[in-house]
Amino acid sequence: MTERVQGDLYDYPVYYDLIFGSDWKAEYDFLTGCFEKFAKKKVKRIFEPACGTGRLLIKLAQAGFEVSGNDLNERAVKFCNDRLERNDFARSAFVGDMANFKLKKKVDASFNMINSFRHLPTEKLAVAHLQCMADATNKGGLYVLGLHLIPTASVDRIEDEAWTAARGNLRVNTYMWSKGIDEKKRIEYLGLKIDVWTPTRHLEIEDEMLYRTYSARQMAGYLKKVPEFEIVETFDFAYELDEPVKVDSRTEDVVFILRKK
Repeated sequence: MTERVQGDLYDYPVYYDLIFGSDWKAEYDFLTGCFEKFAKKKVKRIFEPACGTGRLLIKLAQAGFEVSGNDLNERAVKFCNDRLERNDFARSAFVGDMANFKLKKKVDASFNMINSFRHLPTEKLAVAHLQCMADATNKGGLYVLGLHLIPTASVDRIEDEAWTAARGNLRVNTYMWSKGIDEKKRIEYLGLKIDVWTPTRHLEIEDEMLYRTYSARQMAGYLKKVPEFEIVETFDFAYELDEPVKVDSRTEDVVFILRKK
């Protein structure tokens, strides 16, 4: 029998971690490659704003980095800290707002890879987040920021995505689609359907997420408002370090490599 619920995916950290953590290796290799190539100092201390379950933090901790993160969702933070602790690392994630925080120690690098930046609903909060990140970063350190842009040129925009992830007897099918964009409010409404299968259970979770929209020009304007950061390179979600991309009116996905001056 199928159980159906309307819920927040972030309240289901086990499923969230499986959905977004299955392809961690490509992101991990890209991040560590960026640290080596673009940082002006050796990267030792790393921070992830809106860290969720810490799917990459645990891998970086296991590689010898000192890691920390914050997130508004208490369940996700607990999941992250429990896993760090099980692996003999400090419970270094904390509940906090990505647009209003201060770190006790500055970090050498930070990252925000999969659109979490777009959860910030206003320009004021977006700029506040970037300023928090600049204040938290050592000179020569990096902030790796990935998000989807809204192309302003006439292109066939990708408006849905489906994928499957499995671990042991747990399988999760995910379907995400754009339900439309309010151009005046600059909000994109995304539908999300999660099918969770175990040997004894089928759970359907339906969620809706609101993402602020950014064109290439708008994003460039926000980055200029935090002059402590310089853009040293841009990539797409293929994460190919030897294939940087030029961001223009046709760009959909981009990873900005920001460096603290």
